[in-house]
Amino acid sequence: MEQIQIEKPAPWQQRYKASNILRTNLAATNPARGLAVTNRSGRYQLYAWDVPSGELRQLTDSPTGVSNGIITPDGRYVYYLKDKQGNEIGHFVQVPFEGGEPEDITPDLPLYSSLGTGPIISRDGHTAVLSFANQTGFHALGAEVDSQGKLGPTVPLFNSKRIGGMPLITNRGEIALVHSSDHSNTSQFSLLAFNPKTGEQLAELWDGAGNSVEAETVSPLDGDLRVLAATDKSGLKRPLIWNPISGERTDITLDELEGEVTPLDWSEDGKTLLLSQVAGARVQLYLYELVSQKLTRLDHPGGSLGQPGFVTPAYFGTRGRIFAHWQDATHPPQLLALDLQTGAQLETLLEPGPVPPSQPWQPVTFPSSDGETVQAWLSKPANFSGSPVPTVLHIHGGPFSVTVEIFSPAIQAFLDHGFAVLSINYRGSTTFGREFQYKIAGQPGHWELEDMIAARKFLVEQGIADPKKIFLNGGSYGGYLTLLGLGKTPDLWAGGMALVAIADWTEMYADEAPTLQGAHVSLFGGRPDETPEQHIISSPVSYAEQVIAPVLIIQGRNDTRTPARQLELYEMKMRGLGKPVELHWFEAGHVIGGSELGLQHMELMLDFAGRVLKEIEG
Repeated sequence: MEQIQIEKPAPWQQRYKASNILRTNLAATNPARGLAVTNRSGRYQLYAWDVPSGELRQLTDSPTGVSNGIITPDGRYVYYLKDKQGNEIGHFVQVPFEGGEPEDITPDLPLYSSLGTGPIISRDGHTAVLSFANQTGFHALGAEVDSQGKLGPTVPLFNSKRIGGMPLITNRGEIALVHSSDHSNTSQFSLLAFNPKTGEQLAELWDGAGNSVEAETVSPLDGDLRVLAATDKSGLKRPLIWNPISGERTDITLDELEGEVTPLDWSEDGKTLLLSQVAGARVQLYLYELVSQKLTRLDHPGGSLGQPGFVTPAYFGTRGRIFAHWQDATHPPQLLALDLQTGAQLETLLEPGPVPPSQPWQPVTFPSSDGETVQAWLSKPANFSGSPVPTVLHIHGGPFSVTVEIFSPAIQAFLDHGFAVLSINYRGSTTFGREFQYKIAGQPGHWELEDMIAARKFLVEQGIADPKKIFLNGGSYGGYLTLLGLGKTPDLWAGGMALVAIADWTEMYADEAPTLQGAHVSLFGGRPDETPEQHIISSPVSYAEQVIAPVLIIQGRNDTRTPARQLELYEMKMRGLGKPVELHWFEAGHVIGGSELGLQHMELMLDFAGRVLKEIEG
């Protein structure tokens, strides 16, 4: 490892401080107005976006950041979840587009957490559907909306102990659509249709056990009650259109396309769909004309459009353009305008800040222990000569997520200091098919670790990694797999660096937010009291005695996804066993919304890795 670059500003520090555009959305009936999430102030905050001029005006000033929100269809108001110091539990609040103090829109409800961005408002502005979770389960409510954007008395639509919600609503508020996992022991959904004014359930779309239907958007045409969704009944996601009242359904099979294809948006004239194909962790956009069934591949820039499951890749924008979130390994996230006919880049609508030259990524594949092909992204330091170097095996969170080619200040910082990095899409990752994703259900950690071991074998056989100098690193579920790998396969790793991690699934369940309790039950197929043996088998704390490599854990005090207490207990056990563990705390929650905090954590990891390597080298 090269000496840590602490002079300010070192290139790796500049990348952390560079501004970027995380999310955007337009007001449906007033698209001259939009909402953007960017870190221009040093932390991610919500900004009112004047679309014609590109001007951004800051709306929030949360000390822990705000990374999610939604603008009303008329563009008059913005909603977001106001929590306490990043704990992701609170109430949705309303702020005028022009700015002002946030106003609670659900003052009579107990505190809650949410999987969504805020209340979903019908295009005519009169009806809303709101989803959230609290200690009694997952809920969706219907409500009338007054002229000031306030919600009236609520109507119960959906209640479940299992993960659900994530609603949509038709243009005039005729139908509210809610996801339910009541048919499944995992996060596989059916789609429920309700009358949001009466609470009556009107219909359900379910593709049978083991399959999932997930709604994306509704028809933009008045009086058209169809919903655009995706189903994985073929094993790979494909679009469908469903009318909850008539029951009519049209599946768009697209057999000529590899990988998963999900719908993103529906054109204002109702004639064209915008689709996203993900194959081999690469994103490709298409247009699909509904009448002619013509499929057109768009010739957009390489790299990645959005982050599947996290940032919407693209949507129909203004003036006959497509707005696309774009980045690659060497360019920060930004918003592009693409030609509607060809996909060619027309301009950059929202620019990121400048960054130092960075190293590219390359896609690789290798077989796991059962022969399954695993995809990953490999990046090498600029001075790589072909001889083995210290290497970081980076593990994404989720688990139901995927790493596409992104701009990662953390990975580039490792590269700057002489490390190679392999970022792995282990079993459980999305976009590789239903079987690949749900292979881990009921036995978290097993297949993921098999894929991590296969990744290590690949790195050594290819002459990239020094086998004595391979580190595990990840956040959230990736932090969990870091700790699990150090305990179950202790002789394979030089050390581990885990951020906001899981050490004890049983203790975590007692403290985590209701939304995460639902996901937890879906992953295991039951609560800790229902599946106690698997909770023990899957928990890193069960293998603390076997750990031999040094461990660094970085954890938020206000985290409700991977709560603090279970990490405190893990540290206590490790110290009692005389194990080399370091636990650093920060005063925020699970989502690290500030560049300064990310920079501090990176410096901790570089210092830790440097000390471990010095010890190995004697």
